[in-house]
Amino acid sequence: MPAERVIHELRRLLADAGLSGSFLVRDLSTGEEAAIDADRELPIASLVKLPLAIAVLDRVRTGRIDGARTVTVQPGRVTSPGPTGLSRFRHPARIAVEDLLYLALAISDNTAGDALFGLVPPAEVQRTLRDAGLAGITVRHLLHELSDTPAERFAPDEARLAQSLAIDRGTPGRGHAIPQLDVGRANTGTARAFVDLLEALWVPGRIHAEVARPVRSLMAANVIRHRLAPDFGADSAVWSSKTGTLLNLRHEVGVVEHGDGTAVAVAALTESSVPAAVQPAAEAAMARVARALHDHVRADGRTAPW
Repeated sequence: MPAERVIHELRRLLADAGLSGSFLVRDLSTGEEAAIDADRELPIASLVKLPLAIAVLDRVRTGRIDGARTVTVQPGRVTSPGPTGLSRFRHPARIAVEDLLYLALAISDNTAGDALFGLVPPAEVQRTLRDAGLAGITVRHLLHELSDTPAERFAPDEARLAQSLAIDRGTPGRGHAIPQLDVGRANTGTARAFVDLLEALWVPGRIHAEVARPVRSLMAANVIRHRLAPDFGADSAVWSSKTGTLLNLRHEVGVVEHGDGTAVAVAALTESSVPAAVQPAAEAAMARVARALHDHVRADGRTAPW
């Protein structure tokens, strides 16, 4: 099927699910790629933990941070649905830096992430990306701001109101009344920028092996498996990823490593126009689109479809 027709059909699938977004799939062996609005900038929510982990591990590698150093973390005491790990703790805890990295990446713990930001502030994370030659991701603020949105101010049975605000209060220039959704104030990125970051983690060169290896391992340990994993995980393949979720935003970026030795990077950043917090149809549509782009790239690269 011609690429233009594939993209047209996938855009329609997204629209039927109330979604729009930024997608890019790249075969890391051949460079073949397929995209839908790959350069569209969106707030990235918890995807910011990937560049954060790279910055922290780079400092562990050079001895500026001791990975075994323990940090006293104050409890998040979050009671609203969603946040995990230390964000829900009721009491202080002492945790090693390397264990904070596991909590931040594998279970997407925002409190653990902010403890790491206490060691490497946003400006330093941004500098690490720049030094690695990685552009298109902007790191501006800590993760606790993701827990200060209308979703936390409404009762659980009023989640629709928070989602409506997220959908309706944006501007044509990508500004937003909710700061975490304003591309001029939020942590932001594009599908292309995240695929470039994934390529730097999987293909030796821009990121030191002693940094890339543990990040890949932590991504493989990701316990959030309901979004793209059902379409990419298999006995013959390994899916390593990081998700990001905030109000009407649903993201996931990762790499599928096939049994034949090839690896394909996938980035799916979406926003929904449906005012509902739980949208299994949107999750399924994201995965179908990402998988279809993957299969198209693999076919174009003349490798056997998987």
